[in-house]
Amino acid sequence: MMQTEEFQPRIVAFVCNWCTYIAADAAGVARARYSPNVRLIRTMCSGRVDPQFVLGAFEKGADGVLLCGCHPRDCHYSVGNYKALRRYKLLKKMLSQMGFEDDRFRLEWISASEAEKFRKVVEDMTERVRRLGPFKPNGSSTPNGGK
Repeated sequence: MMQTEEFQPRIVAFVCNWCTYIAADAAGVARARYSPNVRLIRTMCSGRVDPQFVLGAFEKGADGVLLCGCHPRDCHYSVGNYKALRRYKLLKKMLSQMGFEDDRFRLEWISASEAEKFRKVVEDMTERVRRLGPFKPNGSSTPNGGK
């Protein structure tokens, strides 16, 4: 009897150097168990994540993209997370118009002291994207091609 392997999504996470990256590191130090499906890309600020980075991640095979930064009013650069929020809203609308499912792109505020929140967000994002199935650039991203 042949066993079918469960789909393992590839998720790219752009994380703020000053908050979310530290939370991810703390989760690792605490040996918190979470899905290994997320690949972190450390940025100095969530506001520095260009929409082309998100589109490029999908183009290069990501099934989901997570953008994480400091909580509003806690940005190391004062307003970087507000800039990230504006870009996120515009990009989310554009991705929706292009046929992307809502759960493939997500924004979360995670401070340095929130290692457990980081773990939960990673687990939740992984499960949501797993349910959606692999991302297919041609618009069909359901596991069986929409049939």
